[in-house]
Amino acid sequence: MNSQIISPEGYQKLKDELEQLSTVKRREIAVRIESAKELGDLSENAEYADAKEAQAFNDGRIMELSNLLKNLTVVEGGNTGGVIGMGSEVVVETDGVKKNITIVSFNESDPMAGKISNESPLGIALQNHIAGDQVVFATPKGEATYKIISVS
Repeated sequence: MNSQIISPEGYQKLKDELEQLSTVKRREIAVRIESAKELGDLSENAEYADAKEAQAFNDGRIMELSNLLKNLTVVEGGNTGGVIGMGSEVVVETDGVKKNITIVSFNESDPMAGKISNESPLGIALQNHIAGDQVVFATPKGEATYKIISVS
């Protein structure tokens, strides 16, 4: 697996989720399993089956997060001398419409809030550019052109 970059905030968010699943959620599921066992015949016990399914899902997510955290490189965002990188806040213009965009890691992206993944086509196109540059990148609807107004 290739190493992916992530902001300190995104890394902490993943670590917090792993901690929650490994402790609180695991205990809750164990209590559900024990309660279901007390109901009798496990072969026809829907509560037991549901709890075991929740346990398998939780354990799968724990394994997924553990592996993901091992392969992440934490990078600090912030002022990069006006060059767009992780954490940059960018104002772009396309078709006469200005948009505020923040470059974030894959797990923090929220396009509706203007948080664009550094691995998305737009995120890749904007990186290493400065205010005044124009970037062109492919979208499902064809090429898009963005003019970079400002970088902070």
